[in-house]
Amino acid sequence: MSRQDPDVIDSVEKAFRVLQTFSSDHPTLTVSEAAELTGLSRATARRILLTCVRLGFAEADGRRFRLTPRVLRLGYGYLSSLPIWERAQPHMLALADEVRESCSAATLDGGEIVYVARVPANRSMSITLSVGSRLPAYPTSMGRVLLAALPEPRLAEYLRTVELEPLTSQTITDPRELAAKLAQVREQGYAMVDGEREEGVRSAAAPVRDSSGAVIAAINVSVNAGRISVADLRKRCVPLVIEAAGAISRDIGYVPGP
Repeated sequence: MSRQDPDVIDSVEKAFRVLQTFSSDHPTLTVSEAAELTGLSRATARRILLTCVRLGFAEADGRRFRLTPRVLRLGYGYLSSLPIWERAQPHMLALADEVRESCSAATLDGGEIVYVARVPANRSMSITLSVGSRLPAYPTSMGRVLLAALPEPRLAEYLRTVELEPLTSQTITDPRELAAKLAQVREQGYAMVDGEREEGVRSAAAPVRDSSGAVIAAINVSVNAGRISVADLRKRCVPLVIEAAGAISRDIGYVPGP
């Protein structure tokens, strides 16, 4: 049990810290690297990694450890428990087909968005994303839709602590400017982003609501800036994204007000 919280098991919390350390930047880890990245002792990191190997969630190749496909069971448990994505798929397929661009859905996890569904476009785009991919929320259209829906105290805390890195020359890096942009998103019911996460990529997103009216996800379309202008994105794509998000929301029980 945790000394700070008797309902929390320290060893489980530490194990998840180690598991979350693996990433595209760190696909394999030594015991020393895992300890350094998590702040745990070498002995603790070693026991956790060996336990993951014993349970089949990791494998060892000499001194280096890597995750195995078994960890996908954890993510699949989340996705399979949400029938929303089965109902969302037809709407996302129709949207992607109509605009001939990729369509994605994401939820908010801390300061990041996590892709939970995706319909890729037939055309090639430089950004490669799939279910499970994570991106910072602040420079993305889906992230801004989800941030704009946060309760005021949580949003204020986010804006106070987030590091707004200039990912491109277009990225908003001033918290006050971002706060104003999020207020605009909240008022208009959609978000548009032009090259703030990646040069040459534009996107538009709208919220998906559950039966209580709470925003639980966002869907978007991403387009190549060379094919679709900002004006065309707003005029042609935004209404379709809003319509698809609304249809998904109604399918999972949301009833719009008068």
